[in-house]
Amino acid sequence: MTYSIVARDPDTGELGVGVQSQAFNTGAAVPWARPGIGAVATQSFTDRRYGWRGLELLAEGAPPEDVLARLRSDDDLAQLRQVGMLAADGRSAQWTGGDCVAEAGSARGENWIAQANMVASPRVWEAMGEAFAGASGSLGERLMSALEAAEAAGGDWRGRGGAAVLVVPGEGEPWDSVVDLRVEEGDGSLLELRRLLTRALGYRAASRATAERAAIGERYGLPDVHVQQLAIQDALQDGDVAEAKRLYADLLEAQPRWADAIRALATLPDFAGLKTLLDE
Repeated sequence: MTYSIVARDPDTGELGVGVQSQAFNTGAAVPWARPGIGAVATQSFTDRRYGWRGLELLAEGAPPEDVLARLRSDDDLAQLRQVGMLAADGRSAQWTGGDCVAEAGSARGENWIAQANMVASPRVWEAMGEAFAGASGSLGERLMSALEAAEAAGGDWRGRGGAAVLVVPGEGEPWDSVVDLRVEEGDGSLLELRRLLTRALGYRAASRATAERAAIGERYGLPDVHVQQLAIQDALQDGDVAEAKRLYADLLEAQPRWADAIRALATLPDFAGLKTLLDE
């Protein structure tokens, strides 16, 4: 009842899942990923155990094929399940049970696996792989392109509903993520997911930039106040306390309660420089 793609970026080590379904809140059930370990899409009468337990077994060093076989052996409804599993080293495994609703099937290529059930045609899972392989940009952007291609190929024959993109870094804690976005329902869920992904990438770009932050903020439509905060940090980092205080005064003029937020931020090691603004 869903189509999804699981993929990795061999250059960054990032792992991710993109998913769309007519089902409500699909982003809470289908995509799973853990930095440095792997990523899983569990769908078709979804059993979340394939995601949660699957990642645990991958972390213990078990190959994806063995993990999937082990989990199916304890599942009385395995013939109704569809699962795609990709390890951080590129090994993968897929399962489409014989009782999954047609059209149901999967495809795989270098650094990606795609799977779908209850969709308009086999072109859906094929289109995901083709789009991902031909797309450029970040892993999140390439996953998004794959979902859009699947929808263009017919998508879920029941219609559109929930959608999500999850990307985790190549290294980090189990809870770390690069992108974790979902739209719970609606005919325009992919359009909204694309908008949210663009905004998320904008925040990330602005946080990593310096002089270009204002231009990045305009390009991605970021709130002015977010760009202002980053500009204050930039000025302090450059040693221009006078400019930082000028920007801070502008911030307070718009909303005096920002003083409380800055005071709280200044207690964090990464933002200790903000204490300069509070010296007076």
